[in-house]
Amino acid sequence: MAGNTEPLSPRAKLAVTAGKAAAAVSRAAGRGSGSVIGGKVALKLDPDLLGRLAQHLDVILVSATNGKTTTTRLIAEALGAAGPVVSNALGANMPAGITSALAGGSDAKYGVIEVDEKYLAGVARDTTPKAIALLNLSRDQLDRAAETRMLAEKWREGLAGTKAVVIANADDPLIVWAASSSPNVVWVAAGQEWKDDAWSCPSCGGVMQRPGDDWFCGECGFRRPSPSWALHGDHVLDPHGSAWPIHLQLPGRANKSNAATSAAVVATFGVPPQVALERMYQVQAVAGRYDVVSFHNRDIRLLLAKNPAGWLETFSLIDPPPTPVVLAVNARGADGTDTSWLWDVDYTRLAGHPIFVLGDRKLDLAVRLEVANLDFRVCETLDEAVQLAPPGRIEAIANYTAFQDLRRRVGN
Repeated sequence: MAGNTEPLSPRAKLAVTAGKAAAAVSRAAGRGSGSVIGGKVALKLDPDLLGRLAQHLDVILVSATNGKTTTTRLIAEALGAAGPVVSNALGANMPAGITSALAGGSDAKYGVIEVDEKYLAGVARDTTPKAIALLNLSRDQLDRAAETRMLAEKWREGLAGTKAVVIANADDPLIVWAASSSPNVVWVAAGQEWKDDAWSCPSCGGVMQRPGDDWFCGECGFRRPSPSWALHGDHVLDPHGSAWPIHLQLPGRANKSNAATSAAVVATFGVPPQVALERMYQVQAVAGRYDVVSFHNRDIRLLLAKNPAGWLETFSLIDPPPTPVVLAVNARGADGTDTSWLWDVDYTRLAGHPIFVLGDRKLDLAVRLEVANLDFRVCETLDEAVQLAPPGRIEAIANYTAFQDLRRRVGN
């Protein structure tokens, strides 16, 4: 199944070696994993290195606004039943980070790669994937990634005629629009909790009709395709109608959705649902997400939520009041500098929780919570919030760089 397996050229080998050296220097200096800088150095020496590193692999790409890191991890775990896997498990999902990940996979059979939404078409062109999983599209980093309809159109153009099997969420109209240019699509009814980015038809701009779980455009006829896989409660329904129980250590409906899509992906490589789902149970946390850590003799669960869709899902899985909640928001480059999305989040769902606010943009968040008539305390540090929080496990919800700040502070 894999493509050309000719050995790397001397130039490519030099690029890989230089990239690994740069990454090692970055780690030694305490500046993170070094995967991004390592990949940048390697690509500078050999701009075609990503394609060269992928040539011996059966590549699976995963892209979405929410859930791509977790789904990538679940697919990698499940696909391990069929052979060795290399993956960008730490979430470095732009070309440089992907290149660094693949540089360590010379003995792998499969490459399971999370891809930033903006780079999907380019990475697909370079790596010639066997499968592409598309989960959802919603507003996120509007200053960088642009409007969701535009992103769906770029995916549609970039994936037109692809030879990859596209495994796509039938419940998200933007995903259906993006995937419909592909000749071989496997539709999964994975659900869509956040619908506020999918009320206009991506085909004609008309108003979408959304009766129950169905959707269609009354003006042009664009409509939800019939899925062959589906999430149904705590089970995955396969194309034969068999129901396979989902047992995960990861919490929430969203992760069941990720598991359903992952099962459909690995089935295209011959891994049966029962085997795939049993292997997925081994995943306890993903890059620190869902970890419960001890800090100042308190248990804190670390949860990532970086946009309105993610916050909605996260609110559904936290412990009920009076569980204390820490909210942390930054607006650095990796987060997107536009925090207007805070006004799209229904923070009234936190009523009854003691709330403590942190982060570079804590005052932006404080104004939003004030308008929502919630009681909260603004804190300078996590230490202060923990000291003020009443007894019980603390739920800490943070966007991307704020989440990394929390992980560093608690030593995770």
